[in-house]
Amino acid sequence: QVQLVESGGGYVQPGGSLRLSCAASGFTFGIYAMSWYRRAPGKERELVASIGTTGDNTDYADSVKGRFTISRDNAKNTVSLQMNSLKPEDTAVYYCNAWRFQTDYWGQGTQVTVSS
Repeated sequence: QVQLVESGGGYVQPGGSLRLSCAASGFTFGIYAMSWYRRAPGKERELVASIGTTGDNTDYADSVKGRFTISRDNAKNTVSLQMNSLKPEDTAVYYCNAWRFQTDYWGQGTQVTVSS
């Protein structure tokens, strides 16, 4: 059974930090690229960050460059998203995604709220 389970979301003030984690199981984690997406209320799903199978290649949305860092640990089947200098516009449900060719797996999401 394929599973992606996000954790680490919460409520923080602007300028604060959170670290999201995604635990994967039920598939060969090391051959899948991983991504974090987010969806804010009333808005379309947005790609936040992606990382290649080995962790060498990363991509970020312009809105989070310099503030967010994606990483993975293939030995532990996990992918993380370190979020610093958080802004109210970062408020969203964050989803972990695994993809390879025509295969896509999704987690249930974790809520991040940035507010004063």
